[in-house]
Amino acid sequence: MKRENYSILFSSVTGNTKKLADAIRETLPEEDCDYFGESGAAEPVSELLYIGFWTDRGNADKTTLELLGKLKNKRIFLFGTAGFGGSEAYFQGILGRVRQSIDASNTVVGTYMCQGRMPQTVRERYLKMKEQPEHPTNLEALIENFDRALPHPDAEDLERLRKAVLS
Repeated sequence: MKRENYSILFSSVTGNTKKLADAIRETLPEEDCDYFGESGAAEPVSELLYIGFWTDRGNADKTTLELLGKLKNKRIFLFGTAGFGGSEAYFQGILGRVRQSIDASNTVVGTYMCQGRMPQTVRERYLKMKEQPEHPTNLEALIENFDRALPHPDAEDLERLRKAVLS
């Protein structure tokens, strides 16, 4: 079987998506990697692209969406992180929106998403909101989700990603 060169491109603000990108890089043969780095920095030459994103309002971040919109005739494995998690249906909804930015000439060969920790400023904002007499009723659930996200992506998340990449 002929081995295929690949590139790993990602956008990561908090380091969560880079952690996933690093796991993919460690899983695949290093000598077949054409490029590893930030999505906005390079024009991908490989036919197989591992493209990572962080979730911004239920979709991939702007840099990733711009990259996806430019690609033609590529094989794409999408991977991403989201501060909210706990539901495969939620992740599938995000991936569905991301796929809408991909030209029909491309083929999505795989996907993977997991929860990622959020910046501490998010929790601080929730706590400030809680001090207000009129605060959202779901605030306690948002704080619980924030706390649940802290250890992610964890070793189990990375192992599931490695399996998805190799399948």
